[in-house]
Amino acid sequence: MAETLLLDLLVVGGGINGAGIARDAAGRGLRVGLIEQSDLAAFTSSASTKLIHGGLRYLEYGEVRLVREALSERERLLAIAPHIVRPVRFVLPHAPQLRPRWEIRLGLLLYDHLGGRKRLAPSRAIRLDREPAGEPLKPGFTHGFVYSDCRVDDSRLVALNALDAAERGAVILTRTQLESATAERDGWHAECVDVPSGRRLHLRATALVNASGCWIEAVRRAAGLPGEDRIRLVKGSHIVVPSLSRVEEAYLLQNPDRRVVFAIPYEERFTLIGTTDEPFAGDLRDVRAAAAEIEYLCESVNRYFRRAVRPADAVWRYAGVRALHDDHATRAQAVTRDYDLELERSPAGPALLSVIGGKLSTYRSLAEAALEKLHPFLGGSAGSWSGAAALPGGDLPGGDFEAFLAGALRRWPHLPPAVVRRMAHAYGTRMERILGRAASLDALGEHFGAGLTAAEVDYLASHEWAVSCEDLLWRRSKLGLHLPPGAAERLDGYLLSRTRGARARTRP
Repeated sequence: MAETLLLDLLVVGGGINGAGIARDAAGRGLRVGLIEQSDLAAFTSSASTKLIHGGLRYLEYGEVRLVREALSERERLLAIAPHIVRPVRFVLPHAPQLRPRWEIRLGLLLYDHLGGRKRLAPSRAIRLDREPAGEPLKPGFTHGFVYSDCRVDDSRLVALNALDAAERGAVILTRTQLESATAERDGWHAECVDVPSGRRLHLRATALVNASGCWIEAVRRAAGLPGEDRIRLVKGSHIVVPSLSRVEEAYLLQNPDRRVVFAIPYEERFTLIGTTDEPFAGDLRDVRAAAAEIEYLCESVNRYFRRAVRPADAVWRYAGVRALHDDHATRAQAVTRDYDLELERSPAGPALLSVIGGKLSTYRSLAEAALEKLHPFLGGSAGSWSGAAALPGGDLPGGDFEAFLAGALRRWPHLPPAVVRRMAHAYGTRMERILGRAASLDALGEHFGAGLTAAEVDYLASHEWAVSCEDLLWRRSKLGLHLPPGAAERLDGYLLSRTRGARARTRP
């Protein structure tokens, strides 16, 4: 017989929007369930440019409201997650043939003031031939600008929202497939299956949120509603190459086609380059960066940097598909990144809220707006709370990460400083739960390389729904870039033995 779970709200989709909505709803005292067909952030939400930003280029398309909201959220996220949201200064070299300097300066002044900037430095004009930020660039670039934004580990942001939701009472079910949802007078009756085991689950919920991104129409059909062509699939691809620069700044590069490409310091030894904007039609489970996209990214960087980049230099390449609201823009890069929340009532009465579009930076305000729309159906406490409550590990004293890191280095003086720094960024105050009183890496169990130990693997498996090697190395962390040959195979073996041990302990 299928297991039955009674809920106020069922969220379908474990990307950033689904996890954010689950967190907000759980914090309002609602009974919340979230189901995800794969791992948390398995698709689009782990394939971003890994920025919390307003989107300077969106000003050109007149999306002032979206930029203002995203910049306001940048301030909030920097406050509630100072361990994983980090300030970064961007250098924008001026290419005279593309946009006049006065136009860029005016846009940056607007960008400085739209979102109530408090913690970040303002923009300014610079001479690239006189400052270190110009050293990696070709000699022809004399003038430029610097401005502030933030970077983030996107998939960890998803995991922390899901973790916070769970600690507030939500039920998080990864690798759980929605088969059907039937609308009845007392709410939605959802039939699901646990993919690894085949175990069936029956969930009853007053309201349903469809935050499945690219699968939005498939979920609507599973709920007995007609499919509609309301979304536009746009692929964005990225490459990671050995570091192009010794300076800390990131770069925003203009292209002749009026697109922009970011080059961002990444994981200490690399540069992240992206993104593209290409229409997508194909298998959503097999999204890859095309050769032409990689060439485009290399050409973009090579217009500006002294050090040439070739496709063969890419140590990692990834791509994701964004399900955007179809505003009928001619070019993919011009399609709005704003979100739309569509509330529908089934013939039987229960509510279905579909989330269309959105960007990483605005997930929290999107979740808040979603709960406001659902409040008449669900009740629960009203009003905003999630912008003032720290995400797990984000409760740093005074919100000062550098002071926290200095304390952590003193607390664990016998661990490699690079490991302590990575743990501080990934886990914040919760690094204590992994490191404890460890006086060496050996005290943390088997060492797989790059500072990854059995203690960290056990924590991620027990608390953050990590199951596979890919979950651990490319989503809960980016240690896949750093591990020595053979380490992934040893990690697979450890996970397998851990799973077998868990099964043995649960046998009657």
